[in-house]
Amino acid sequence: MILVTGGAGFIGANFVLDWLALNDEPVINLDKLTYAGNLETLASLQGDARHVFIQGDIGDQSLLTRLLADHRPRAVIHFAAESHVDRSIQGADEFIQTNVVGTFRLLEAVRAHWASLPEAEKNAFRFLHVSTDEVYGSLAPDAPAFTENRAYEPNSPYSASKAASDHLVRAWHHTHGLPVLTTHCSNNYGPYHFPEKLIPLMIVNALAGKPLPVYGDGMQVRDWLYVKDHCSAIRRVLETGAPGETYNVGGWNEKPNIEIVHAICALLDELRPRADGASYATQITHVKDRPGHDRRYAVDARKLETELGWKPAETFETGIRKTVIWYLEHTEWVAHVQSGAYRQWVTSHYEVA
Repeated sequence: MILVTGGAGFIGANFVLDWLALNDEPVINLDKLTYAGNLETLASLQGDARHVFIQGDIGDQSLLTRLLADHRPRAVIHFAAESHVDRSIQGADEFIQTNVVGTFRLLEAVRAHWASLPEAEKNAFRFLHVSTDEVYGSLAPDAPAFTENRAYEPNSPYSASKAASDHLVRAWHHTHGLPVLTTHCSNNYGPYHFPEKLIPLMIVNALAGKPLPVYGDGMQVRDWLYVKDHCSAIRRVLETGAPGETYNVGGWNEKPNIEIVHAICALLDELRPRADGASYATQITHVKDRPGHDRRYAVDARKLETELGWKPAETFETGIRKTVIWYLEHTEWVAHVQSGAYRQWVTSHYEVA
């Protein structure tokens, strides 16, 4: 059995769904159910004895201690995090509490659990910490992609909080011997993505006839990773990764944001044309850039490929088509996740340039 934190969020829920589709090992799923956690994503697992959902906070050490004692997982996969840069700029407190303090509480509970295990189980145990490429900072246009040896240079409250959590995980390995693994992923996209992030926001707004807000000139470059590929990479690292090691997970798909938006518009023009025959690209609206916006991220995932034999199955072209089709076919999920609070946040946040 494994314990997953943040398993009702975007990446965590995709991981849980894929895990149980591929094998019968049970999952204990701990999620606080903040605005981005959505049990509707896991509706297909209702009544499945292999999936035990517990609503709770990784900062609740007594709850963690009880869960670990009751279920004795062989591994903990730690997704739980506040993850939206824009929200961290507006208010960093929750990011510090969840990403830093919460990870500390989780590490302490897991360390006590691990220390109590019989030797064979102790040797096999793993704590896999899911992090981000944003801890590495911003790249110049012609600079080489981030490797695992890149110095940390976080530029937002979000990335700073994730960097802090990475350092805690590393310290618990080197000080206490906890068998940890850390992954740094690039920008994920795919099914069940909360529509505040770029790709789902563009799809949802386009279909609703709303402006497609693009920060600044739209030339911020990111490496795009299909979420199912990310999940397969995590499974591979959990299975064969070396304790104490860090692995970058990327899609080998560097693209500027404006190109992503045009690709989405072209797919929607093909799959769900506007009634007036115009392109969805006419809805693109450039808005004021956000403070400290990093210009480029790029992930060098060769270590994961050469040492563990993993590489992504999807190109950006195949992944984005699957993503757009998923949103077209799951309008009810989108409608349910769009609460009044979310709509108010988007309205207040995006200021037209």
